[in-house]
Amino acid sequence: MARTEVRAWQRMLSGRRLDLLDPSPLDVELSDIAHGLARVARWNGQTVGDYPFSVAQHSVLVLELFRTANPEATPQQQLQCLLHDAPEYVMGDIISPFKAAMGGNYKAVEDRLMSAIFLRFSLPATMNATLKKQVKKADVEAAYFEATYLAGFDSAEAEKLFGSPTLAAFEVDDFERLIRPWPTQQAHKQLMQAFETISAQISG
Repeated sequence: MARTEVRAWQRMLSGRRLDLLDPSPLDVELSDIAHGLARVARWNGQTVGDYPFSVAQHSVLVLELFRTANPEATPQQQLQCLLHDAPEYVMGDIISPFKAAMGGNYKAVEDRLMSAIFLRFSLPATMNATLKKQVKKADVEAAYFEATYLAGFDSAEAEKLFGSPTLAAFEVDDFERLIRPWPTQQAHKQLMQAFETISAQISG
């Protein structure tokens, strides 16, 4: 009996069929990323406000924290930062404790998707060690602010999990707007605009 080949793919609204296990950069579209991330909720949706706090909005918040801490960052580095959670447009946002419990090949699948996304936009396939550390720091600080402003954590509990933030909220331009959950279409639009602004700097 012939063996049936297993192939995992998802059809996107752009019409692309993205193979989740062997993704091609040619099947990655920014509109699909923005659409998906604007509809994926951080914290499994356990946040205050009229709307979920989306991964798209989280990505913009992380970018602003990263820029504030690293004003010398190049446009390419800023774009990699903005896209640091882009694989979640197909994988969803699985909270860290669950990721640790899952183990297995989750990280390998995520890494392949991340590389395909970076290559699609003419970026290095991976972040270098320094950039990865800087983005992770901004990501963890965003988690602290989200935890205390939106997810019901007090500061002591958040500090145990995420450490003390090195930036104060008032140091980040327009912080109140960034932390207040956006409607889906606004989150989509803001992610697209951030991407297009940085891309213009690269091409210009």
